[in-house]
Amino acid sequence: MTGALSPRISALSLNLKRRMDLSHRFSRQELNLLYEEVLYTIVHRLGTPEPDHVADADELYEYTQKAFSMEPEEHHIILQRVQKFEKPIFCLKVTVKQAKGILGKDVSGFSDPYCLLGIESKRQEPSGDSSTLQENKKRLKAVVKDLIPEDQIHRTQVINQTLNPVWNETFMLEFDDETNSSFHLDMWDMDAVESVRHKLGELTDLHGLKRIFKDARKDKGQDDFLGNVVLRLHELHCRNDHWYNLEPRTETYPDRGQCHLQFLLTHKKRSTSLSKTQPSYTVHRHLLQQMVFYEILQHQAGSTAWDGDLSKHASTILYLHAAQKDLSDFHQVMVQWLAYSKLYQSLEFNSSCLLHQITSIEYQWVQERLRPEQREELAESFQTLLAYGLSVLRKYRIVFPLSSARSTHRLQSLLRVLLQVCKMKAFQELCNLTPSLRQMVMDALKSGTTEWFAMQKHHLKPIVKTMEEHGKALARLLVEVNGDLQQCHKIWNKFFINTVKVDLFSIAYMELQELVSHHVKEELSEIDSGMSHLTAENLFQLYLSLKELYRMRGFLSKRDGPLALTDFHQWFKEAIPKWLQKTYTIALERTQRAIQVDKLTPLGELTKHSTSTVDLSTCYAQIVKTWQQLDWPDPEEAFMIMVKFVEDMCKIALTYCKLIKTRAEELSRNQEDEGDAANRLCIVVNNVEQLRLLILKLPAQLDWGRMEQQLGGIVEPEQIQHTLHNQLQGTVTCLDHEIRDVVQTLANKLDAGISRHIQELAASSDSRDPEDSVIPLMKFLELELQYMNQHLVQENFNCLLDLLWNHILSVLTAAAKQQFSSSRYYRKLQFALQSLELCFHAEGCGLPTNALHTAEFMDLEKELELRSAPSRTLIQQYFNERIREQLEIDSEKYGAVTIKALYRPSEQKLRIEVLNAVNLIPLDSNGSSDPFVQLTLEPRHMFPEVVARTTQCQKNELHPLFDEAFEFLVPPEKCQQDGACLLLTVFDYDTVGANDLEGEAFFPLCDVPGLTGEEEVADAGRVPQTRLPLMHPKPTGDPILKLLESRKGDKEAQAFVKLRKQRAKQSKESV
Repeated sequence: MTGALSPRISALSLNLKRRMDLSHRFSRQELNLLYEEVLYTIVHRLGTPEPDHVADADELYEYTQKAFSMEPEEHHIILQRVQKFEKPIFCLKVTVKQAKGILGKDVSGFSDPYCLLGIESKRQEPSGDSSTLQENKKRLKAVVKDLIPEDQIHRTQVINQTLNPVWNETFMLEFDDETNSSFHLDMWDMDAVESVRHKLGELTDLHGLKRIFKDARKDKGQDDFLGNVVLRLHELHCRNDHWYNLEPRTETYPDRGQCHLQFLLTHKKRSTSLSKTQPSYTVHRHLLQQMVFYEILQHQAGSTAWDGDLSKHASTILYLHAAQKDLSDFHQVMVQWLAYSKLYQSLEFNSSCLLHQITSIEYQWVQERLRPEQREELAESFQTLLAYGLSVLRKYRIVFPLSSARSTHRLQSLLRVLLQVCKMKAFQELCNLTPSLRQMVMDALKSGTTEWFAMQKHHLKPIVKTMEEHGKALARLLVEVNGDLQQCHKIWNKFFINTVKVDLFSIAYMELQELVSHHVKEELSEIDSGMSHLTAENLFQLYLSLKELYRMRGFLSKRDGPLALTDFHQWFKEAIPKWLQKTYTIALERTQRAIQVDKLTPLGELTKHSTSTVDLSTCYAQIVKTWQQLDWPDPEEAFMIMVKFVEDMCKIALTYCKLIKTRAEELSRNQEDEGDAANRLCIVVNNVEQLRLLILKLPAQLDWGRMEQQLGGIVEPEQIQHTLHNQLQGTVTCLDHEIRDVVQTLANKLDAGISRHIQELAASSDSRDPEDSVIPLMKFLELELQYMNQHLVQENFNCLLDLLWNHILSVLTAAAKQQFSSSRYYRKLQFALQSLELCFHAEGCGLPTNALHTAEFMDLEKELELRSAPSRTLIQQYFNERIREQLEIDSEKYGAVTIKALYRPSEQKLRIEVLNAVNLIPLDSNGSSDPFVQLTLEPRHMFPEVVARTTQCQKNELHPLFDEAFEFLVPPEKCQQDGACLLLTVFDYDTVGANDLEGEAFFPLCDVPGLTGEEEVADAGRVPQTRLPLMHPKPTGDPILKLLESRKGDKEAQAFVKLRKQRAKQSKESV
C-alpha cells in the first residue's frame, strides 16, 4: 500500500480494536460467575498434575486473576465463597478397553475372561511397622469381592474362548477421598459346569490333561483368577490411557498379560451456578474465549503475533475443567472451534490456528452426537466465518498490506481455512453453500476491486480543478492501478490459484481496465488541444501508464472479446505535437547549455572529446527512449512521428556543429598560443565525429527495419528512402564536410612545414647519404603526428593523415619533375617516399595500404624508381619492356622471323638457328627486298665480348630461307640476368647508303631450352621452332630513353640512346 492510504489503514485498525473490545466482553456478573467456575475447578482439582502443567494452585489463582482482571479483594471474596460451596461428587470414569496375552485356563488352551472392578476407600493406618506393611501388601493381593462391598462392584461381560479379549466398556466409580482410595480390577476366567466327556473332547495336549486333573480337585463352578490391577487414585493423572500388567496373587505364572485401561477423574453435581444452569460445553467455550482473549492481548502488548498456543496456566485450567465436566474430545474440539472462529473475526491472530479444529471435527464428525441447538450453533459459526472471510478478501489490499512481513502467510492461511471449512462433512451436512466458494471469492474480489478503485479515485481527486491537476491526478491513479496489478500478478495471484482456483489477476485486470477506460475518457474529454506543456507532460506519463496497463493483458489466462482499453492511443492524438515539441525543446536547450559551459578540453586521458558530447549523447538517448516509450501502434502515424523525430535530431546535430565551432573561436580569440587553438580544433573535430557516430546509430536504435516491415503496402519504399534515409544521409554528409573542413585546417597548419622540409631534402648535397637527408623531415612529422594522434580520435587522425599524404605526394611529384642528371637526387626522393609510406602506414595503425597506394603514388613511385636507377639498370629495364611488348604483339604487319634456340651447358654455348623470315615488307623499288638478319646479345654491357653475327643476304626475297646456325660462348648465369635477350634485326641490304630496317624481334634468353642444365634437352633435333613477329620502334620516344638522354655525362647511356634513335628514325610506325 502506498503511504497515502496509511491514515485509512490506521482508522480501520482502530475500528477493529474497538469492535474487538466490545464483541467478547462479558458483563461483570457473567465474569464473576465464570470466575467462580474457574476457582471451583482449581479448588477441587483431582489427580497428579501433568508434567507440562502448573501444579501450584496459587500460580493458577494469580493467572486467573489477571485473565479476568479481578482485584485482589474481589478475588478473595469469590474464592472464600467457592470454598464454602458443597464439593462435587468425585468420580473415576473407567473404560476397560481390552487385554492381551492372558493365561489360558481352559482345557482348550483359552479362557473365558471377565473383569470385576471397584474403588476401595478405606483409610490407611499411619503405622509403618512390618506387620502393617505386610497387611497392606496382602490387601493389594486380595480380590475385589473380598475388599469392596458387592453393591459397589462392577462387572464386564464374559468374552468366550480368547487370550486377547476386547470389551470397550465404561464404568463410573464414585469416591470421597482420592488420597486414601485405590482402584482395583480383577480378571477371572469364567468356569461353567461341564461333563468330563465334553472336556476330553476339547483336549489338545498334555497341558490340557493336567488342567482336567486340576479342575477335578476344584469345587464345581469356581472361576480361575487371571490377574489384577491395583492403582492409587492420587497417583493418577486426570486423564490416563495405558497398558497395565496383570499382577499375580502368587509367584506362579508371573507373566499374566496386560490390560488396556482409560481413566478420567471427573465431577458430578458441581455446585457452581453455571454448572447448574448451562450446558458444560457452553461454559467451557466461554472460559476458553476469555482465556484466548487474554492471551492475544498479552501478545499484542508485546508486539508479537499469537500463534495459537496457550500458556501452560491456561492449558492447565482448561484441561482440568474439561476433565471435571467430562467433556468428550469431540465436544472439546467443537468448543475450541466455536471460540476461535468467533474470536478470529475480531482479534488478529494466525488463521492457521483454526485448521487444527477443522481437522479434528472432520476426523471425529458424527452428527448424531450433537443436539439440535448445537448443530444450529455450529452451522452459524461456519456461515459467520465464511461471511467474515469473504469480507476480508474483499478488502485484502488493506487488511494484508505488503509492508507487513506476514501478510502473505496470513492471507494464504485464511484461504486454506475457508477452503477446508467448505470441504468439511459437517459443513456440507449443516449448511447449503450456494453459490460455490470459488464463485463467492470471485464476487468478493470483483466488488472489492471496484471499491478500492473508487477509494483511490476519491483520494487522488485534485483540490484545484485545473487541466494540469486533472492530468497529474490521472497519472497518479494509473501508477496506483499498475502497481496493484503487478502485486496481484507477482505476489497474490499464486495463493488464490493454488488454494481456491481463482485467478485474482484476471478478475482485477478486467475490472480495473474497464473502470480506468471509462474514467480516463471522461476526464480527457475536458482537456482540449490548447493544453499547457505541463498538462501534456502529465498526459504522456498517463499514456505510458496506460501502455503498461495494456501490456499486462498478456498475463490474462483467457480473454473473450476486445478490451475497453483497445485503441487507447487514439485518446492522445491531440497531445502528440506537444510531446514532440517538448522533446525537441528540452534536447536543444540542454545542448546549448552544454556548449556554453564546454571548455573544449578532453574528458580524460582515454577520452578525446569534451563534455558537451556527453550531454548531446544523453539528449539523443532520451529522444530514442521517448520513441520507444511511445511505440505508437498505428504504422502510418508512427511513420510521421518518426519523420519528425529524425528531422529534430538532424536539426540538433547541425546546430551543435555551428555552435561548437563558434565556441572554439570564442575561446581562441583572446589567446595567441597556436598550440591551444590547435588543441581546441582537435576537440571540435572529435566532437563532430562523435556526433556523426551517434547519427549513424539512429536507424538501429529507432528500429527502422521493423517499422519498414510494418509499413509494407501502406507507405512506398521510395517515400521512406526520401524522408528518412536521405535526410539522415544528408546530415551525415554535412557532418563529414564539417569534419573535413576542420581537419583540412589542421592539415594546412602542417603543410607548410612538410613542404619546407621536402624542399630542404631536395636541395641537400647529392653526396650526402639519403638516410641522413630525410631525418629532419621524419623528426618533424613524428613530433606533429604524435601530437595530433594524442588529440584526435582515430577516424579524424586517419582523415588528417589522408590529407597530409596527398599533400606530400604532390610536393614530391613536383620535386621529381625537376630535371637533374644525377640519379642520387632522385634516390633521395625515392628513399623519402619509402620512409614516408612506412611512417603513414605505421604497421597497420595508420592509413591502410589501399589508401596509401593511390594512382599518384604509383606514378611517383615508378618515376622515382626510374630516375634513381643506374643507366645499365635502365637499359636492362628497357629491354624488359621490349620483351614484354614482343610477347604481347599479335600481328605480323612487318613480317616474322623463325628461329631455333638451344643452350649446351657442357660447352656453355648458346646455339641459334635462323631458319627463315616471312611476309617482309618490300623496301626496294622493284617491290622486293634483299634481307639479311643481324644477331646481337643485349644489353651490350652484359655481353661485352660477344660480337654481332649476320646471315647471308637473300636477294629479291620477301620470304627468305636462311637456315644458318650461330654459336655464342656465354656462361648460363648471364643468360638468366634481368633483360638478357637475343636481338634479331632484319635489314634490307642497300649497296649505296645505309641498310633499311625491315623489323626487329626480341627473344628472352632465360627461356632458351637447356639453360637449366638438362643435357637431354640439348638435342638440336628436338628443339621447337619459335616464330617472332617483327616490330618497329615507336618514334614518339621511350621514357627510359628520354631519361638516359638527360644523363649527358654518361657516355654509355648516350651511345645506347643514339643507337636506338637511329632505329627509331627508320621506323615505319606512325607518330
